[in-house]
Amino acid sequence: MNKKDIANIRKQFKLDNELMKINDIFNVYIMKESSEIYHYQSLAFDLLEEEQKELFMNNFKKVLTGQLDEKLFELKFQRDVENSSQLMLHQGLLGQSAEDWTAEMLKIVEKMLNHQQYEMDIVVTFIRGEYRKPMKASNAEAEESGLDTVYSHPFILCSMNKTQEPKKELLFDYVQKEFKYNVVVDPIIDLKSPISGFLFPTITDNAQDVNHILYASGKANELDEEFIEEVINAEEIMTAKEDKGVFEEIVKRVSGNQINTSTLSQVYDEVHRTIEENEEEEAPKLDYKDVERVLTSSGVKDVDSEKVETAFKQVIDDEKYEIKANNIVPKYTSKSIKIKTKIADISISPQDLKYVRQVQMNGKLSLMLEVEENTVIDGFEMIPEVLFKKAKDQDK
Repeated sequence: MNKKDIANIRKQFKLDNELMKINDIFNVYIMKESSEIYHYQSLAFDLLEEEQKELFMNNFKKVLTGQLDEKLFELKFQRDVENSSQLMLHQGLLGQSAEDWTAEMLKIVEKMLNHQQYEMDIVVTFIRGEYRKPMKASNAEAEESGLDTVYSHPFILCSMNKTQEPKKELLFDYVQKEFKYNVVVDPIIDLKSPISGFLFPTITDNAQDVNHILYASGKANELDEEFIEEVINAEEIMTAKEDKGVFEEIVKRVSGNQINTSTLSQVYDEVHRTIEENEEEEAPKLDYKDVERVLTSSGVKDVDSEKVETAFKQVIDDEKYEIKANNIVPKYTSKSIKIKTKIADISISPQDLKYVRQVQMNGKLSLMLEVEENTVIDGFEMIPEVLFKKAKDQDK
């Protein structure tokens, strides 16, 4: 799935939307002390009150919110796994009755409890529904409306949410004219910040893929590896942060552990150009030959295939590993690069990195920023200072 596919599904989670039909909702309450199921309830989604539907809809949107490889990860199911969650989800999706599909979802919850002890009470919510995507009309004069012909995508979405203790409050009773302590024992289910979740199957363009699952992490670049491998039985994956770390380490080994801002700027420009050239296709990946090309084009000296291939083996132990280009470059047009010094912290975009230089001046390291206008500090316009003087003519 790409970000466009995810965005198309996410925006359909709203009430009275004929493109998103949620048939069933299944809530499971898990106790932290015993790691046991305390209660579960299955309902037709339409039987919920409107306010409850709205709360859940916003929660489902939250599950599918975030950047790919940072909070959302398309994972491939492991092959030949005993007690496979892929099979449970597929059977649950095809189940004819509510009892059939909830029985499969309870099996997945049991796997959760077998592999993890939660620090607070947890509510696991499953929904089973259908996402409909209108087909494009063959021509503008077609009599059929966009909704007469649609792609139908049955799906299961899971949202995991923590609970919070109710607030202790002092109230004033207007009728009895007295102060009262508000005693509430019911825990609050935090639907605003899901701690995890997943969507099955994945949907790319107009095709479903039951061999992949979209996993949602509660925090960016933090994977619950045990949940991924043991509960949903998916293969390991690298986060965007880890992928970028691999690239940085490879560049360090090839370039001699040091690089100037001008070269780094060219590296980012070259990778960004690769991304733009493949914008309409799947996110491009760079193997060791692509990395060699990027570094050579960026002016890194003494680069050859053998050196880059060796660096791949040393860093990732796989010379065939491919790095996702989107994970290498920080957000290109925003101030995503942070430069920290003892004097000041500076934020700059990758496209403007070429205007930054680290120089030796009067025997000291200095950071130089090229600007197009006079700098204003606290309302005062700074006067340019001449720090580099022309050497004297020795013949005079």
